[in-house]
Amino acid sequence: MRILNREILNLAIPNIIANITIPLLGMVDLALVGHLESELYIGAIALGGMIFNILYWGFGFLRMGTSGFTAQAYGRQDKKESILILSRSMLVGLSGAVLLLLLQKPIELLSFVVIRGSTEVESLAAEYFRIRIWAAPATLALYSLTGWYLGMQNAKIPMIIAIVVNLLNILFSLFFVLVLGMKSDGVALGTVLAQYGGLITGVGFFAIKYWKFVSYWIYREMVEWMALKRFFLVNRDIFIRTLCLIFVFSFFTSRSARQDDIILAVNTLLLQYFMIFSYLIDGFAYAAEALVGKYIGEGNRNRLTTTIRYLFYWGLGISIPFTLTYLFGGEKIIWLLTNNSAVIEQVKPYLFWIALIPLVTFSAFLWDGIFIGATASKGMRNSMLISTLLVFLPVYFVARPFLFNHGLWLALILFMISRGVTQTLIARRELGVV
Repeated sequence: MRILNREILNLAIPNIIANITIPLLGMVDLALVGHLESELYIGAIALGGMIFNILYWGFGFLRMGTSGFTAQAYGRQDKKESILILSRSMLVGLSGAVLLLLLQKPIELLSFVVIRGSTEVESLAAEYFRIRIWAAPATLALYSLTGWYLGMQNAKIPMIIAIVVNLLNILFSLFFVLVLGMKSDGVALGTVLAQYGGLITGVGFFAIKYWKFVSYWIYREMVEWMALKRFFLVNRDIFIRTLCLIFVFSFFTSRSARQDDIILAVNTLLLQYFMIFSYLIDGFAYAAEALVGKYIGEGNRNRLTTTIRYLFYWGLGISIPFTLTYLFGGEKIIWLLTNNSAVIEQVKPYLFWIALIPLVTFSAFLWDGIFIGATASKGMRNSMLISTLLVFLPVYFVARPFLFNHGLWLALILFMISRGVTQTLIARRELGVV
């Protein structure tokens, strides 16, 4: 099945290239503040970044829902529906961005009631938030554009957009921190400018390559109630799924902060290992979204089941070398992120958890892509609710008094295993593909 493998790789590789720039950006940001005079700046980036994870991950349905619907329209060769999906998604995204800007003060106040850190870290994180919130319109518009391009089986444009955004972010952050002497506020400002640079790039590609689709756009059909209802029903389930994911990682960071600033810095650095692998395996998950949606749109059942099987072969093949790298080279990576000796010493006892991440998480990422492409959002939602409420929280509260910070990591690992297992069972029943 060389043709199928080529299809998978043609979509996965550009997404991998795009995605790998994201953890590299996070590592550059952490390296910049990690070499400043205090670990407080690492904590500020962690808490400030967590607020935006909550805000923006909550709008993740814009990319995921748009991708699945567009891929199915592409499979049916329905150009009119394709442009209507993009316009509905952009309308929702920009409306959400306006709401975030109007409510930024209460969001800030509520965030630091829920997320607790030391007074110094909270002050720096609040400054970070007030700057970065102004990227909201560009960020949410890019979610819609990226999902649409992927659904159109075009992974190269999202790759270029992501590279532009992250290179601009790195360059701006380096300039503001190293040249102008700014701190975590410089990292936030770099993010804002980079997001708008990415939006200009994304719109430019649409004007060059897809402008003819505008002739199919009809306002009345964009706001047609049944189409909007289906869009919101699917995205409601994705939103609930995403809220659970936000909760788990926000809980993880919040509980890290409650221990002390050193443990917060340790867990923040260790999560970069998770992010590196997740962004790489997400390249294959994005390929799953595009291909599964296309084959469902075409009604090609045989190619659908074969594609899913091959995706899991690739997922396992990617996870094994990452596990070996983290197992034998995990400590060396820490030195690239910080020279704070207190943080480095505290990291070492937790490195074995990192080695488990690739093997126990790849199936959950792939199933997410498959469910999104099939617009089978209810299964995604149910899997995440089970894993969050019946696995993550009970394990944490049982293990925490005995294992301390290790209990937090145990809960996270079992949460990821549970997602893969429950999604497999749900896919067997609802999609009939296992």
